[in-house]
Amino acid sequence: MTEDAKRPTVAEPKRRTLLATAAAAAGASAVGAAPAPASAGTGAPAGARLSGAVARLLAVPAAGRGVEWLRSALQVAVELELSTIPPYLCGWWSVKDRGSNTARLIRRIIDDEMYHLGVACNLLVAVGGTPRIRAGAPTYPGPLPGGVHPGVTVYLSGLTRSFVHDVMMAIEAPDAPLARDPGASPSVGDFYTAVLEGFWLVSPHLSTRGQLEARIGSDDLRPVRTLLDVERAIDVVREQGEGTGSSPADSFADDHPAHYYAFSEIYHGRQLRVTDRGWTFTGARVPFPATRPMARVPAGGWSRPPAPVRQLLHRFDTTYTTVLTSLDAAWAGGGPRALGAAVHAMRGLEEPALQLMETRIPGRRSTYGPQFHALPWRGRVAE
Repeated sequence: MTEDAKRPTVAEPKRRTLLATAAAAAGASAVGAAPAPASAGTGAPAGARLSGAVARLLAVPAAGRGVEWLRSALQVAVELELSTIPPYLCGWWSVKDRGSNTARLIRRIIDDEMYHLGVACNLLVAVGGTPRIRAGAPTYPGPLPGGVHPGVTVYLSGLTRSFVHDVMMAIEAPDAPLARDPGASPSVGDFYTAVLEGFWLVSPHLSTRGQLEARIGSDDLRPVRTLLDVERAIDVVREQGEGTGSSPADSFADDHPAHYYAFSEIYHGRQLRVTDRGWTFTGARVPFPATRPMARVPAGGWSRPPAPVRQLLHRFDTTYTTVLTSLDAAWAGGGPRALGAAVHAMRGLEEPALQLMETRIPGRRSTYGPQFHALPWRGRVAE
């Protein structure tokens, strides 16, 4: 076994050390404790077992988890990370004051999710796979890819407290938040833990050919060259989303709350603070922002919208498809040029999205919004 493949006995310093264990110690009795994320759509019970791709992957005995297993798992990771970005974008676009704390918080989390998508793609390329991004684009409303958090339905809507609770918090829910059924299904973090264990078990050759390097938000996406690189990258993904098993007292001064707890502060309208009764949402007020009243996008999209709305929807979906296809090209040899094309196209999503969110639905007080439909693609993307 090579030196790189040998798991270190002394833990590397964590980039982020956050809330999970300390929050769990507060228990369900904590003042202001977050309710467990709601199950919707399938009506699955809270303790339902995983179904779908993740269940099949996790059911494979350790001895059978080879390179092909890693490739399959990492494609699911690509789809999971991609699936979070459209609902978070809808929530962010709907906030009227982009300078508000809530808008800045959601924008930061979107950047984090884009970074996580890049990490998943780099890891997949490192073990000889090719990310299938456009083919893996989710349909809304629908479940999380792979069967993670069964019973959660991810839908598109403007920012409301129920959307924060039922979608944002539900996606990011960790193993041990302030209140969680101990029989609940494994989280996104559990899945990434299994992927990391798979890397250490297989110790695959890691190729840097085709991996990308970029600045995404506050994070630097870099090629993974060793198993320690893999562990560091996955640690950041888990800790940014769910938090870790460390006390927040150990966190760095410039850390932000993990996504689940940041969304929880929006939901409760208070910052999370430690008290003599544990971690509770009793800190400074977090005012809920004024928003554009984007309605929940129905299954199949908007029914018989007026012609101007159809044009905006088509413009948005065409640009969204360009984003996805450019991302495919970027990790299929197109490199920085194709990634730049994806970033440029993504900036073009906001204008039609805002126009849709300011167009009232006939007979309702709410407005339209983007559907994020990936279209059949016949064009070419810069490579």
